[in-house]
Amino acid sequence: MVPASSGEHEEEPMADAAVPHFANDGGIDKIRIGAREFMCIGAKPPFDHPHVYLDMGGDDEKLCPWCGTLYVHDSSLKASESVPAEAAWHPVSAAAE
Repeated sequence: MVPASSGEHEEEPMADAAVPHFANDGGIDKIRIGAREFMCIGAKPPFDHPHVYLDMGGDDEKLCPWCGTLYVHDSSLKASESVPAEAAWHPVSAAAE
């Protein structure tokens, strides 16, 4: 049974929102990022590959097994930041559309 709605829109956080996403539209070899746990999406939609969750663990770099982009951890960046800056991708939630 579904509980009755109060009529107010209750927005639940998306799991993806907590994990930074990065894209490599330029096809560059290496992207510096501030996160150790992140999603590689390949290129930005609609040309993205399946979104791959990657975790560097104790390492300072991680290669995306899907597109071959090398991600290098840079502690001077915030988790959602990258160099080049345009590699950081922020998914648009359905509520914002």
